[in-house]
Order: sequence, then C-alpha cells, then structure tokens
Amino acid sequence: MIVGGESLRPLRPAPEGDALWVIDQRALPHRLHWQRLATPAAVCTAIREMWVRGAPLIGAVAAYGLALQMRADPSDAALSRSAAVLRQARPTAINLAWALDRMQARLRGEAPGRRAARAWAEAAAIAEDDVATNAAIGRHGLPLLQALAARRPGPVQVLTHCNAGWLATVDWGTATSPLYQAQAAGLPVHVWVDETRPRNQGASLTAWELGQAGVPHTLIADNAGGHLMQRGQVDLVIVGCDRVSARGDVCNKIGTYLKALAAHDNGVPFYVAMPLSTLDAGLHDGLAGIPIEERSGRELTHITGRHADGSVVEVQLAPEGTPAANPAFDVTPARLVSGLITERGIVAATEDALRGLGRLP
Repeated sequence: MIVGGESLRPLRPAPEGDALWVIDQRALPHRLHWQRLATPAAVCTAIREMWVRGAPLIGAVAAYGLALQMRADPSDAALSRSAAVLRQARPTAINLAWALDRMQARLRGEAPGRRAARAWAEAAAIAEDDVATNAAIGRHGLPLLQALAARRPGPVQVLTHCNAGWLATVDWGTATSPLYQAQAAGLPVHVWVDETRPRNQGASLTAWELGQAGVPHTLIADNAGGHLMQRGQVDLVIVGCDRVSARGDVCNKIGTYLKALAAHDNGVPFYVAMPLSTLDAGLHDGLAGIPIEERSGRELTHITGRHADGSVVEVQLAPEGTPAANPAFDVTPARLVSGLITERGIVAATEDALRGLGRLP
C-alpha cells in the first residue's frame, strides 16, 4: 500500500538473504519503525510479542524465520526443532502452522546444502501468494459494496473490527481489500473502525492505514457498534479471521462474536474475509476445538499513548493489583456468518460449501 507517497509492505527481505526487516507495529501510529530480524529466535519474539500480527503476516514471517534457520543450520534436526518453536509463538492463528508445514514439505526432499536457497525462495513464494490471495478477496468482495451502493444514496457504511488490513498481511489486507478496491473504483465508502481493546489494533493500526490511503473512516468505541446498527448506520460488517473450522465457525479477535450477534439482531450482513489458508480442515467444531490464546493481563490494565510533548508513555488504567483476564480471540458460530469471502469467491459458512471449494476431505 502507499504510505507517505511510498509503496510499502510490512515485511522487507534483505537482498543478501540474511535477515528480514519488518514494520514494528508496536510503534504505530506514532512512529513508522523497522526492525531487523536475523535469527529464528528474533522472528519468534517478533511474532509472540506482536511486533508483527495478523494471521497471514504471521505465516509469511514465520516462513522467513525457518529460512533463516536453514541458513544457519540446514540439518533435519534444526528444521524440525525450529519449526516446532515457531509454531508455539501464537497458538490460535492457523496460518502459522500452515506456512511452517508448507515450508517443511518443500524442504524435506532437498539436500541440506540446497535448503537455504530453497527455503528463502519458498518464503518469498508464500509472501507473493498472500498478495494474490488478498487481491482476489477484494475482487470478490467488491460486488457486495457495489450492490449496496446501488440501493442507497451516500457512501456505503462498513463496520470492521481489529485490523485485517495490509498491516495484517503482506499487502491489501483481507477485510480491507474490498474497501481499497472500492476506493480505486470510485465507489464512496465510509468505515466505522472499532477501537479493539485491549491492544487497540483498530485505533492504532486500521485508523492509521485507512488515513494513509485516504479512505473516509470514523473511530468508535467497541461497544458502539450495536447502537449504530440499531440506528441503521451500518450497511455491512466485514471482519478478518485467524482460523475457520470445517463447518464454518470463525475465530477472530475478541469482540467479533458480539458484533455478529448485533448484526444478526438488526439484519445487517456479516461477512468474513477468509483466505483459504486460515481453514482448519481437520477441525469440525470451532467452539470446542480452537485454542484461545490467553495474553498478559497487563495489556488490559495498562495502555500506551502519545503524551502532549510527543513522548510515547504507558499509563495504568486499573487499580494496582487488579486481576485481569485477557482472552485474545472469540469464536463466532457459523449460523451468524452471512458468507465467507475467499480468493475463490463468496461461499456460505457451511461444511458443504467449503467442501465444494475442494478444501475438505
């Protein structure tokens, strides 16, 4: 995407193949800062500590992490060990395991002396595939916006949750791809941006990238979405996903389920932008089977922001010693999902529809 007149992606492989540069998303929106990752351990830290986040981007970055391991030690033991460590960095997003499995499948048959070059090329292929996937999601999602625009005056009002934009992918984003393509087509769109507590990915990331792209948007508190839907101010909800079960249950950032309930109650279409790499074909019941990451309670009791003097500081919100529970994701049952926007088209959130895409046994 374009930031400050420059075409950027959130990752930048070093030409020498010895490191990966990534946008450190912890510094946004106040500062655009790049971090150099030169070891699998650094990549693991970047994923676990959310320097990078978003299921597709996590998968691509992990692939480069495994490639860096093959540069340092291309043995079978190192391949298995490094993949296992990277896999545990974030347990919920299935793209992490998907990318590592794809890398291992490509590398197992290679002689150790050729693995470093092959691994770097395969990581690059995973990144480019993600760009093509997200562009296709946008093309398939655009007619939803066009149909709404044809039925009403003014901009199409879209609500989104968390950040499923280009910062969460290699480019385009998932939920934002139809929005960016609508903008390119001259279709008026306005986006309601959930703040997305506790890490505020909507406020700090989605609002920042929509602003950079010139897409009209308004930041709202997480609890305001239902109110807007009751007042007829939301035409469509589009969210991303971190894992989708075989029957169409959708795991996404905490708070997504509540938006789906409000949309269902108010007759607002609720769509999920779903790269097929996020489908967990071996899992039927998402409500029972998807592991929900529990993150530090400090993310809830403290918040980081920019002070009037320009410094970025962390402040405490809750009374000292307050216990805090911080589940990072929730699961929206398939019955609340109007459709899944995939790179192969829009399908119902059902096992039969997903099987029709050739993704289920």
